[in-house]
Amino acid sequence: MRDSRWSKIASGIGFAALALTLLSPIRAAVADEAPALPAYMTATSPDAAKPLWPDATGANAGYWTTPSPGPVGDGDPAQLTNAQLYDRIAHNTFSINMVWTLVAGFLVMFMQAGFMLVETGLCRAKNASHTAAMNFMIYPLGCLAFWVYGFAIGWGNWWNGPVPPGWYASLGPGLSVLNSGVGLGAAVDAAGNATGAYTYGLLGMKGFFLDGLVGDVSVMAFFFFMMVFMDTTATIPTGTMAERWAWKNFCLFGLWVALPYCIYANWVWGGGWLAQGGINWGLGHGAVDFAGSGVVHAMGGMIALAGGMIIGPRIGKYVKGKPQALPGHNVVIVVLGTFILAFGWFGFNPGSTLSGTDLRIAFVVVNTMLAGVTAAIATMLTLWAKGLKPDPSMLCNGMLVGLVAITAPCAFVDPWAAGLIGAIGGVIVVYSVFFFERIGVDDVVGAISVHGIGGLWGVVSLGIFANGAYGAGWNGVVREEMVAKYGFDGVRGLLYGDPSQFVMQCIDAGTVAVFGFAMAFVWFKVSDLITPLRVSRETELDGLDIPEMGALAYPDFAVHAPTVHGTSSEVAA
Repeated sequence: MRDSRWSKIASGIGFAALALTLLSPIRAAVADEAPALPAYMTATSPDAAKPLWPDATGANAGYWTTPSPGPVGDGDPAQLTNAQLYDRIAHNTFSINMVWTLVAGFLVMFMQAGFMLVETGLCRAKNASHTAAMNFMIYPLGCLAFWVYGFAIGWGNWWNGPVPPGWYASLGPGLSVLNSGVGLGAAVDAAGNATGAYTYGLLGMKGFFLDGLVGDVSVMAFFFFMMVFMDTTATIPTGTMAERWAWKNFCLFGLWVALPYCIYANWVWGGGWLAQGGINWGLGHGAVDFAGSGVVHAMGGMIALAGGMIIGPRIGKYVKGKPQALPGHNVVIVVLGTFILAFGWFGFNPGSTLSGTDLRIAFVVVNTMLAGVTAAIATMLTLWAKGLKPDPSMLCNGMLVGLVAITAPCAFVDPWAAGLIGAIGGVIVVYSVFFFERIGVDDVVGAISVHGIGGLWGVVSLGIFANGAYGAGWNGVVREEMVAKYGFDGVRGLLYGDPSQFVMQCIDAGTVAVFGFAMAFVWFKVSDLITPLRVSRETELDGLDIPEMGALAYPDFAVHAPTVHGTSSEVAA
């Protein structure tokens, strides 16, 4: 989600054509002359001493249609020049894209409610208040960290990432202020001056605390959308580590999680070295992850895996080495939470176009829906094939893993492939849940399997099923041989003539698995030295609601007996 390449290329071509028609006479002697586009299409200030961006009102991104007379209004529409009409068309395009992105972000934010219901329902009643509170507080804690340092690290040099010819920023020219970072191999222009780009981008370095240097309307919209995505990653480990994670340690985690997330996000979405794999190594279009199977979900799943291994299983989960069922207390809210998440995914995936004028969103919506439903059905069939009942909580995880898996390839595959990707995910999640349980990793909600394994499958599946119909010039890759063969160079996978894309996707999947797990493993070890990672045995047996939070989720019901001499006789799970 560095940006929706195809939408911006297509729109860029449209703007260029419009500019040729409205702004410039056709000169036969210079048939291939570039159109004289307005400054807001190139993000180039006419007077370098008076930069137009950052722009706190959007006034420098075309012109807001104003049906009134006077020097600031439109006056007589019939008297508007072609250039003035172009200004209004462009401003409306930016406006449509911004509203679309913000509304999609609102849906993604609401997914936090879905996560809270799923995770709380799958926990025992004595821990419901604690689990719900973790899902609530990870939002402000993660947002704070993202505002302080995360956004700058992830997207501070976004503008200097690899882009194709005809590209423009769908949210407006103000994104050009995200132009400072660090990397290897600094690029220079013809005069020998550093451009801000790198052969291998590593980190962004602009936008800490959203300071005045990035105080632009486009940056604000971009920040909001990226922040709610990060909070999805942040909430995944709370499901795995529920029912024994100490509150203070969790709070430290909430302030830390933006670090690994945003570093890796820079490498894929911020124009970093994985995105540059196509240009540098000739591997497809570089790492492609449309809405975050890897950046969001696999990262969260790998952090959850490290946390689950280090915190250890819940008391009573294993008896003589054999896993025991510790049923959640409310399947109904688990199902409700799953529906909320599925609804929010229609903001998560289509919103990642960052462009309401990119009509590919129709394919993204349908592919997202199909992957979720085929995954749920495949999970049910797999349970039956194993001689098991269709456990509603597992069916919910089936739908969720399908949604996770399609998140990376949703814009690049045919509907039949989306259904197949989801179905394969629905089978994988069943075996994955039982595998991790068997080897001693107590994952309360199955988050490692849904988000970690499902996310890795989604990243790799793009390298298999991408059909080349979308993403021309993605990550700045335009290969003449592909253009000659297919008419344009869209993102295509193994089945459609580009095995190098599959290789790049495998590199990307391996990177997020190793980097995410390693960073989290070290963090949980270190944070445990600062404040304990796990609650005491007595607290765990009694339930975390009163000892950790001071409030029972269900005060009108007895959920456990009081502790006597360091033990507890549980009345209800």
